[in-house]
Amino acid sequence: MCIDCKGEGVGRRDFLKVGAGLVAIGFGAASWSARAAEGVATTLLPDEALAALKSGNERYVSHPELCSIDLAAQRSAVAAHQAPWATVISCADSRVPPELIFGGHGVGELFVARNAGNLVDTATLGTVEYGAAVLGSPLIVVLAHTSCGAVKAACDVVAKNATYPGAIGPMIEPILPAAIAVRSEAGDFVDNTAKESARRTARRLAVSSKLLASLIGTGKLKIVAAIYDLGTGVVTYID
Repeated sequence: MCIDCKGEGVGRRDFLKVGAGLVAIGFGAASWSARAAEGVATTLLPDEALAALKSGNERYVSHPELCSIDLAAQRSAVAAHQAPWATVISCADSRVPPELIFGGHGVGELFVARNAGNLVDTATLGTVEYGAAVLGSPLIVVLAHTSCGAVKAACDVVAKNATYPGAIGPMIEPILPAAIAVRSEAGDFVDNTAKESARRTARRLAVSSKLLASLIGTGKLKIVAAIYDLGTGVVTYID
């Protein structure tokens, strides 16, 4: 939590409720205890984690002044173990740093996976499964953003039959179905595609991963999609 923002919104101490119980998950016929690096996991509920992100983004929009973060104290506090309370799949775009747009969070709070287009490959899936099952993070946010370059590239493939060199073409292939689905919709083609792609990714996560599905079924995890507006700084959650 930023020192200069301690009087604004909800502070870290107000919404981080750390409990001694560790997450227990049944996976198939096996049962095992997920441990947050030998420490305790947050007991923050999924909806509480989502409320904390919303409150943080409101601070970011209403009080965008540069905050002073006590990183030394935070680093010391989480050196032995981590207990992040939200996982964010974000675009690699340099204008979309999750720790800042959700209110100026320091180390140890958000578990973040970033790649162009906020997509989920095997590495990203394993990352978010680790965050949820092992570290006990109760919330996963698939965070798209406006004017996304990776999404624009996919839209150009659909609308203009564009091609891209190297691994760029295969990388954006998962976005193509979303672009095709919203091509005829009113509004900005790129932004509509970004929202649809994030929505589809969130839904796919919830059904394709048995590990995540188990946590969702027991109320320990929520997966949501959202889009960040580069101009206004506002994060909007997508149904």
